[in-house]
Amino acid sequence: MSAPSNPPASALLAVCLLGGCAVGPDFHRPAAPAATHFTQGTDPEGSRSAAGTAQHFQPGASVPRDWWQLFHSAALDAAIDEALARDPGLEAAQASLRQSQDNLRSGYGIFYPAVEAQAAATRERFSGLQIGQMGAGRVFNLFTLSASVNYALDVFGGQRRLVEGLHAQVDVADATATGTYLTLATNIANTVIARAAYQAEADATRELIELQRSQVHLAEVQAEAGTVPYSTVLSLRSQLASFEASIPRLEQQIAQSDDLLSALAGHTPAEWTAPPVKLSELTLPAELPVSVPSALVRQRPDILAAEAVAHAASAQVGVATAAMLPSVNLSGAVSTSSNQASGLFAGEGRGWSINGTASVPLFEGGTLWYKRRAAVAGYQQASALYRQTVLAAFEQVADVLNALEHDAEALEAQQESLDSARQALRLVHANYQAGLATYLDELNADAQYHEAQIAVLEATALRYQDTVALFAALGGGWWNRRSP
Repeated sequence: MSAPSNPPASALLAVCLLGGCAVGPDFHRPAAPAATHFTQGTDPEGSRSAAGTAQHFQPGASVPRDWWQLFHSAALDAAIDEALARDPGLEAAQASLRQSQDNLRSGYGIFYPAVEAQAAATRERFSGLQIGQMGAGRVFNLFTLSASVNYALDVFGGQRRLVEGLHAQVDVADATATGTYLTLATNIANTVIARAAYQAEADATRELIELQRSQVHLAEVQAEAGTVPYSTVLSLRSQLASFEASIPRLEQQIAQSDDLLSALAGHTPAEWTAPPVKLSELTLPAELPVSVPSALVRQRPDILAAEAVAHAASAQVGVATAAMLPSVNLSGAVSTSSNQASGLFAGEGRGWSINGTASVPLFEGGTLWYKRRAAVAGYQQASALYRQTVLAAFEQVADVLNALEHDAEALEAQQESLDSARQALRLVHANYQAGLATYLDELNADAQYHEAQIAVLEATALRYQDTVALFAALGGGWWNRRSP
């Protein structure tokens, strides 16, 4: 989208009189970037298998309209359905769309004549002395009916550009509502996944706490018998307290997630609680659609909104340009007057008029000229912001594609670490029972196993959330969704 220049008003006037065109730049939809892939080199084909699932990317496949259903969680579906039905933010975005649509319908009225009717009744005492005549004053009635028609000729297309801008504002509101829809579904999916991860981490920590309590009790018995030093009891108690201290933090994160889900669903926390979801109950989508780069700019709501903003700014240049040129207005009026209401249609008091006026701004102190320059600068700004939005969108898709590939690698490594920590814990425990290892050895093995278990849970949740991020980065599949 190139910025319009600043031709002199005389040149604009000559061109428009000859061609009868609408002044200002004609907006053309920006071409899609020529890139054929999102990442450097070639896009990854998928991720390696981790936790029993490998994800494969499907270039050119379309994103499903209800992409969250690919996780096969009825509780997740229910939470999103509840939010889509009650979220105030989505309701506000839809109201804004309706408002812009009605503003557009209102704007179309400028293409029609304005017709006005008036009726007046006057009772007056008139004295001839007011105009230099002698004689007594008299009282009379005057009844008047009139109608007028006004029509502004849109010679230079300023009104057309104004309506064009209103139409672009509808597109802005439409894309904003779609973006709100996508953001809402994405936030709920991410929050449900995070809550499930917090709950799984809390459950794993409680299991370890029970094991630690048994070890502390046994160590206390042995310390009283003099078979182990009391420092072993203190070390075990310290480790136990550390694990117990992590539970309130996890419970707080779970509560915050529940509160956030309630707010997103349009409820107060006391009124509604989202159905609980376990991390193990979620299914990681194995086949992931990846739109071609040229389609991304026609799918993402933020890009569509930025494009519509640029369109509206382009139309404002035309409006500001037309304001510098002559305006033509046609008007007509008919009226009838009588001293008696019954004589209004007798014919003696009828009158009519037809007027045509043309006005030309000659000197405005530079106001109109600089308003047009400001409109041109606004169009340049909107064009630059559009390009910036496109670049950010391509960056986000590339980041998510790489992240999914690396998530699988990280999860695979964390799973190997967990398997090794589990085997080490079993071996140390067996050696301890055989008298070949100390409590400190078993304490260290417990801590390593717990850390590995938490790391696997976090890596699993991150893989799920990056999968959600891919659906969001590609636009969320709204174009495949039935109209509400």
